[in-house]
Amino acid sequence: MSGFSTARQKMVDGQVRTTDVTDRRILDAMLTVPREVFVPATRQALAYLDLDLDVSEGAAKRFLIKPALTGKLLQAAEIGEGDNVLVVGCASGYLAALIAKLARQVTATECDSALAAKAKDAFAAIGLTNVTCKVAACGDGDSAAAPYDVIVLNGATEVTPEGLFGQLKEGGRLVGVSAESSPSRAMIVTRSHGEFGYRPLFDAAAPVLPGLERAAAFVF
Repeated sequence: MSGFSTARQKMVDGQVRTTDVTDRRILDAMLTVPREVFVPATRQALAYLDLDLDVSEGAAKRFLIKPALTGKLLQAAEIGEGDNVLVVGCASGYLAALIAKLARQVTATECDSALAAKAKDAFAAIGLTNVTCKVAACGDGDSAAAPYDVIVLNGATEVTPEGLFGQLKEGGRLVGVSAESSPSRAMIVTRSHGEFGYRPLFDAAAPVLPGLERAAAFVF
């Protein structure tokens, strides 16, 4: 077993299972998708640590969210094998790669074009053919492949992402971290009869996605 394989097993056993992630499909995906492929070579030694991992290539900081939170959000999303899924702010693509193991089709968006290119290369390197990555602002989603059964935020939002809500299918759901108030919490938003129901899941923190920050208050 390589060092990365051992680290991957320890990540799943020590960080993910211990937070009540019990869905076998999610655990299998996290055991098989090589997280180090989505991390800059200089930081690969950090790939399996319990932290929001900076994978920035440009000026804006971009992250892979913590493995435990990743697993818990995926479990809350209840992604089915036939689902069409949008991943918002995918960074270098790790979360989208996991979801590609669970869903029929995945569209990933990333505002940093250099990172989007890295994500495409990583998907190709591990042989994923059901995931595409597009350069787009986080709040825009991708209406071309909508409506979606599930939308997953790879980070937190400080505003209500209404543009994303509109891309949900009837009965669809959006999961991510809401930092609109304190403490920040993982949440699920469901669409039913044109209405949106909001349910907090558990306290959680994640880096805020670019473009989903709260507008700066005017100060005298």
